[in-house]
Amino acid sequence: MSEKEVFLTEEGLKKLEIELDDLKAVKRKEVADRIKTALGFGDISENSEYDEAKMEQAQLEERILRIENMVRNASIIDEDGISTDKVSLGSKVTVKEIENDYDMEFTVVGSAETNPYEGRISNESPVGSALLGRKTGDIVEVQVPDGLTKYEILTITK
Repeated sequence: MSEKEVFLTEEGLKKLEIELDDLKAVKRKEVADRIKTALGFGDISENSEYDEAKMEQAQLEERILRIENMVRNASIIDEDGISTDKVSLGSKVTVKEIENDYDMEFTVVGSAETNPYEGRISNESPVGSALLGRKTGDIVEVQVPDGLTKYEILTITK
């Protein structure tokens, strides 16, 4: 089974690698120590500390696997190749929400780096996918949870 390509910026890849190193070198040891301590409490059939530590271990290992897969399947966004003629992965886009006359800035990134609080939207999101390939001055209609929204693309930068 082929795995999904993960689009990342150089910065996003570095963050994932740092997190992975921390999870493997620090967090694994912390969880192992918690399991060892919990085993010292006796019968594991009624040992909530042991159950919690084992659950944390499972979640930790799942996160490690997920990050390893993202890193393995990473496709780095070439920041030098980002065009300012049309919206692409890595583009910073300033749009005006037409109805409310409100300007917003987004950076279109792969889903692994999405962070709406930092203005980083996924290329797979309704807004991100609607913006891809569009040019400055284009009016883009996007179906969002609140209904249909129209954006005018004001600027496209790197």
